[in-house]
Amino acid sequence: MRVLVTGAGGRLGRAVLPRLLDAGHTVRATSRRPRTDAAVEWVVADLATGHGVAAAVGGVAAVLHLASSPNRRTHQIDVLGTRELVRAAGAAGVGHLVYVSIVGVDRVPIPYYRHKLAAERVVAAGPVPWSVLRATQFPQFLDDMLVASSRLGPVIGDRAVLAQPVDPDEVAARLVERLATGPSRDVEEYGGPEVLRFDEAVRAWKAARRSRRPLLPVRIPGRLGRVLRSGGLVTEATPRGSLTWADHLADTYGGTRAR
Repeated sequence: MRVLVTGAGGRLGRAVLPRLLDAGHTVRATSRRPRTDAAVEWVVADLATGHGVAAAVGGVAAVLHLASSPNRRTHQIDVLGTRELVRAAGAAGVGHLVYVSIVGVDRVPIPYYRHKLAAERVVAAGPVPWSVLRATQFPQFLDDMLVASSRLGPVIGDRAVLAQPVDPDEVAARLVERLATGPSRDVEEYGGPEVLRFDEAVRAWKAARRSRRPLLPVRIPGRLGRVLRSGGLVTEATPRGSLTWADHLADTYGGTRAR
């Protein structure tokens, strides 16, 4: 099957491409700048402007839509860009569009999540048979956040916020399975193997880095804090990934995996 992957240069995209190739798919990938690769057909397309989108979907059987922009032009790229992609895919006769979203987009009151939820609705309302996979946060995101929150000395955060890190390679494997299964016209959630409180994650992170920085607890106020502490970012859905936060820390900072 010829599969188009948007956002192929991102963290998840880099995990998806080799899995698609290993599964025997022919892979076309989008980038805003020209790239070359003997194994992957790279094409130039820009969701923000629509440039190249119609050509990118021509002749493909399925689309894995991974592209997202959490920090700039989010509405333009995630919502309007998704609308243009869905429209073009429908006109090209694409048989399946898989959209990658985030667990909690329907609960966590932040603008980026509202845009992701709006994009889900664009996909569901469109002419292409579809599936949505919501994943929990990647451990690399949590790691980067802890590094940023400790730049002034202590690790700053709400100790009771719940997280469920999931390895991007396992999400990539789930996406390839989703392609093989075909359109579900439904939303599936996929999370990591364990739910951690923020203070638990910090303790393990500090031990892996051999850091003595204290945790400075700062309670997130209002509705956002309540949702994050009550599990807005986690899921009870099965199946789940198997790689733990401890596994990520061992791979990143050295040491022995938990298993």
